[in-house]
Amino acid sequence: MSQIKQHNFANEVSKANAEKTASEVGLSFDKADTATHGTHETLSDINRRTGRNMPQAVATAAILVVAIVSCLIISIDVFIVLMAIFMVLALWELHVDFATLGLRIPFVTLSICSLVTIFATYYAKWHAVAMASGITASLLLTVICATLSSTISDRTMQAVEKKLDGSNRSSYEHTLFTNTSVSLFVVLYIPLLASCIVLALTNTKYAVAHAMLLVFLPALSDTGGLFAGAWLGKHKLSPRISPKKSVEGLIGSMLFAIIGAYAIIAGFYGSSWFNFWWMP
Repeated sequence: MSQIKQHNFANEVSKANAEKTASEVGLSFDKADTATHGTHETLSDINRRTGRNMPQAVATAAILVVAIVSCLIISIDVFIVLMAIFMVLALWELHVDFATLGLRIPFVTLSICSLVTIFATYYAKWHAVAMASGITASLLLTVICATLSSTISDRTMQAVEKKLDGSNRSSYEHTLFTNTSVSLFVVLYIPLLASCIVLALTNTKYAVAHAMLLVFLPALSDTGGLFAGAWLGKHKLSPRISPKKSVEGLIGSMLFAIIGAYAIIAGFYGSSWFNFWWMP
């Protein structure tokens, strides 16, 4: 009889322990779910306040920083090649964006002219002359090619459909003048600005410093505005034009850019930067 009681008591203890363990496991899962849900809510709030997918933006920025710094460490020539790749990608992006509105730009012509212009700007003996000649030739060739009647390629159409994601593409019919004007804008927007960056790199003594200033100062300014605006942003800068911009974000952008510029100049120019003309 005592053995039966002991056996029943052992069963009850085992059952109680099992229920306690199950309760603890369930509580752990509830805590984990609560923590995960809280993390998602926090991330969603950050994305909403910044107006972008922050994890994706941070990952993209990290990859770009590593790629750019690696190219600068290897050689300026490698950095020029990287710029050429980015420039062609930017031209393709604009080509697809304009195609969604029914606008056509001569992508192949723009790509060839842009590549020739930036490489000539860097490797020619007279850099400024090569840049001016390349941009002028690009404008002329772009006008000629933009006025020719052409259709949007199948590959471009696939990119357009993917970008629109089921939305209706614009059915507006644009004139040759509109297509030509847009194409000229692209020349001034992509290859001209890229050539200005390349022109600053022709000073071989401080080429890396110039590249750092031109590439990272805008990024630092944007980063400072992003974090300062998301963290401290209370006063709207211009609600009608850009509702998410704040005065605090503007101040953060300026401070980050100024600090970054001083750090780069002090790091690359050494003591000689104290003798520049802007110093008293």
